Formats: sequence, structure tokens, C-alpha cells
Amino acid sequence: MSRMTTRTSRIPRWGRGRRIRLATAGVLLSVLAAGVLPASVASASVASVASASSAASASAGAPVAVAQGHDRSAAAQGIRRIPLQGAVNVRDLGGYRTYTGGEVRHGLVYRSDALGKVTDADLVTLSGLGLKKVVDFRIPMEVQYDGADRLPAGLTPVARPVSDLGLFGTLVSAIRAGDPVKQEQMLGGGRAEAYMRDIYRTFVTSPESRAQFATTLREIADGRQGPLLFHCTAGKDRTGWLSYVLLRALAVPEGWAEQDFLATNGFRAAYDAQVREGLRQAGLMQKPELLIPLQEVREDYLDAALAQMTADYGSFYGYLTQGLGLDLRTLAKLQSKMVR
Repeated sequence: MSRMTTRTSRIPRWGRGRRIRLATAGVLLSVLAAGVLPASVASASVASVASASSAASASAGAPVAVAQGHDRSAAAQGIRRIPLQGAVNVRDLGGYRTYTGGEVRHGLVYRSDALGKVTDADLVTLSGLGLKKVVDFRIPMEVQYDGADRLPAGLTPVARPVSDLGLFGTLVSAIRAGDPVKQEQMLGGGRAEAYMRDIYRTFVTSPESRAQFATTLREIADGRQGPLLFHCTAGKDRTGWLSYVLLRALAVPEGWAEQDFLATNGFRAAYDAQVREGLRQAGLMQKPELLIPLQEVREDYLDAALAQMTADYGSFYGYLTQGLGLDLRTLAKLQSKMVR
């Protein structure tokens, strides 16, 4: 386990040290569903989801590059996107090599954004994954605005909410008000970035959040459990953190686990640019670029959680065993099931 806890030993990051400038979708997915935008704007945004998905991959399950600027790491690790029309950040977490010389198995764990807007064709694709469980980390307000998951027959999402520190409700209120001064006061001057770092720290400090993540990891480790998918609204923060934790628990080098985390930026870029432009055209935001820190995943957000983890538990292994309460038997079962 010591090799997994040493940041200096990880595979080098592609482009480490520079800011990620591609936009990723955040909580505004739900704003669209709530009717905050005019119907014409919402329709255009939904259309952009379909076009972005179609352009990104030719067939379900095919490895694809994430985006210009991130394609080298995606190709190297074979990130396998599941292209849907109604969701843009659905992927198989398999395919990563581990320190032990193994490879994370495909077809067992999937990560995604919300599935409330999937089409009939998407349902056929999802059915082909053989999912036995879908875990939804959204809080009730997000589900209310964005809609419950639409899933293949026989599947019901398991509600396992993880707090967003009130970000969703605050942001919806600010956008609906259309007040540029209030929006600047909320999000400008580095406040949006600070808010995101606080959210990531709570993934580590909140007992409730740790319990939700731990339960999901135990289910993944259970040999009787079939393929599982977990998601939040944009599939980037709560979903991104658990994906990172899972990959590192499987002995995937830290650099590659981080690249899976950052790959969201490429998958969500086209959709989020359309959302921001829609808000501008609708007159709801004069400076929709204020949203970018909330829409992106960034190294310093992840680093905030990792620093908190070290402060509270001393190491990644300490976080797994003390913070999440995973015993050695569970961690061994996780390895046995997920790594070949």
C-alpha cells in the first residue's frame, strides 16, 4: 500500500502545473430541467449533448480520446466511454493498469452523470451493460430539478445522497434572480474556487459522505454483486472522487487515477459551453464565465481533498481503513473481483 500513498512515485501527469481551461458541466444541468432557460435554449443544449456524444465515439464500449489536450492519456489508458444521447460523461472504469502488473476489469463498474434525460436508444445501450445496481449521489433537490434516473426495466436507482454544501440551491437562486452584482459577489474573486475546495474537503471530513462512499465500495467488493453504476449530477465531483478512490484502492498509479478524474473536462466541454451561452442569450448572466470554476474539475480541488485526507488519516491507506472503515478482507475482495 505504501506505493499508492507516495505522490512523488506516481506516473507523471500530462500537462501538470497548468490550469484546465476546458469547461465541464456542473449543477446547471438541473437548471435546464427546471425550465430556468427558455425552451428554445434548453432544446439547443439538449441537441448539443447528442451531437457531442455522437462525435466522441462511434459505438458503445469503444475506447475514445477525451478531448484535444487530453487525448494522449486517454489513448494510453484506453478510457472506455459509453456514448449516450442524454448523458455525456458515462464510462467504464476498467482498463487501467496497476502497480501489481494487473489490469482493472471492464464491465464491472461504471461512472456517469445523471441519467434522467436518456433516450429510448440510450436505454438499449444501458441494457447491454447488464447493470444490477445504480447508485445516485444527488441530493433530493437535484433529483427534483433534473428528474429521476430513467433506467432499463427492472432497475431502480438507489438514493445515496452526498452533500454539496448547499451549492446547488444557492446557484439556482442566483441564476434565477439574474442579478449580475449578486452573481459576482457569489462567484467572483476566487470565491467559486474556494467553494469547490471546501466541497472536496467535506468528502473526507463528513461522516455522512464517508458512509455513503464506503457502502458503495463494499457493494463493489461483494462478489455476489453484478455490474454497478454510480453517478451524481454532472458525474464530476462526488462521482469523480469515488472513482479516484476506487482506482487507487485497486493499486492504479496515482497519476492515472488523476487523469481519469480530469478526463471529465473533455467529455463535458461541448455541453457546458452551450449552457453558458444559453444563459448569456437568455439574459440570466452577463458573465456566465463565472460558472467555469464550478463546472470544471481541477487539480487543486482534488489536492484539497488529498491534503485533508493526509491531515485526518495520515495516508491514503489510513483514509480507506479508518475514514471509510474498510477492513483488509474487504480491500482484498475488491482487488480479487476488480483486478485480473
